[in-house]
Amino acid sequence: MTIERVAIVGLGLIGGSIGLAVQGMLPDVATMGWDADADVRSRAAERGLVGRVCATIAEAVREADLVILCVPVGAMGYAAEAIAPHLRPGTIVSDVGSSKRSVGEALTAALPEAVVIPAHPVAGTEKSGPEAGFAELFRHRWCIVTPGADAPQAAIDALSAFWEGLGAKVEIMDADHHDVVLAVTSHIPHLIAYTIVGTASDLEDVTRGEVIKYSAGGFRDFTRIAASNPTMWRDVFLTNRDAVLEVLGRFTEDLSLLQRAIRNGDGDTLYELFERTRTIRRSIIEEGQDDARPDFGRKDH
Repeated sequence: MTIERVAIVGLGLIGGSIGLAVQGMLPDVATMGWDADADVRSRAAERGLVGRVCATIAEAVREADLVILCVPVGAMGYAAEAIAPHLRPGTIVSDVGSSKRSVGEALTAALPEAVVIPAHPVAGTEKSGPEAGFAELFRHRWCIVTPGADAPQAAIDALSAFWEGLGAKVEIMDADHHDVVLAVTSHIPHLIAYTIVGTASDLEDVTRGEVIKYSAGGFRDFTRIAASNPTMWRDVFLTNRDAVLEVLGRFTEDLSLLQRAIRNGDGDTLYELFERTRTIRRSIIEEGQDDARPDFGRKDH
């Protein structure tokens, strides 16, 4: 099975980056794109995010070998219903959502004639919109593919090869396991960031503005995460509810342990935790997933 025509539904950061990456790295693959927002379609055409920006969703998907839905996870079912009448039988339909079980169920229910293979490129920035896309977004990043039990191996191999062609490293994973892993590595960190930045905002009057004025590196990093697309993250937490609540419960227990250690002056417990977590940071750097330079290689300090 070969992929020669790719349709991208949703032309924001991820969809636009896919379009640019395909044109730059897989030049023999044709790209079509569509977005529900006419202004986004216009801006995407100006930037050349895809080979052809289509006026309708039907025009975008009808000749595609692969359709990638780049919409918030809460809208995946609606997007699937919209493309269903226009797909050729056997078309691979995938996505880029951060929740996989709920997305897989929604796509499978709406697209009985398609080959549904959910996927999640673990890449992104806090920016959004068609101006935010860039071709190198997926280079040396993981793309987790979560096929159902009935997915043809040839289609799984084709989708994996497609992502590898964009520079990503591909991992095949069970959807439920993906959702727990991402709850730990992405969803709960975002929830913490949104919470601490919200708390800081509430304290602005109390501190007379010093929270913003004297923001140190840690708080700046939280604000970067908390600047992410609110619609996308609202949908992530609602569609990955079970895994998020499970991990959040464990985090709450660990936080209570730290509270007790601080209250009781238990420096040994604090030091043991801080020393253990340093090894996680080293492992992330060794895996090539971040920058070991001082201040994370920032140029704005």
